[in-house]
Amino acid sequence: MKDRVNIRPMVLDDIEQVVEIEKLCFAIPWTFHAFNQELRENKLAIYFAAEQDDKILGYGGAWQVLDEFHITNIAVHPHFRGLSIGREIVERIIKVAYEKQIKNITLEVRKSNIVAQNLYKDLGFKLGGIRKEYYDDNREDAFIMWKEL
Repeated sequence: MKDRVNIRPMVLDDIEQVVEIEKLCFAIPWTFHAFNQELRENKLAIYFAAEQDDKILGYGGAWQVLDEFHITNIAVHPHFRGLSIGREIVERIIKVAYEKQIKNITLEVRKSNIVAQNLYKDLGFKLGGIRKEYYDDNREDAFIMWKEL
């Protein structure tokens, strides 16, 4: 029987699996070096990994800028979508934000990513604006979403 999914702080040993998920999920994926820099040097960053049976199924992160969190990325391996893993990662980020007395959480999401938009709305995020031609791969617009805590 499989263990439940554990949402825990991301560690350096996770990066290889995280980059593989990144490549499956994004047209312009973050590199091993980028994640390594985030974990080693970015004191504003928090990252979580969703792990089951020593396998990383998804991950997410945020930067703390003063009294706000900016969610940088959330991704779930395509084989494990629909299991609420993305929701659990975002909920963990929200929990940490409350603990740190953060006032707002913000993120960008592709205009075409209805599944993610619905998840964020369900978790209390509101549409705050549009970044025109935000994504480099296809010039797609990004919706800016906010959650007040």
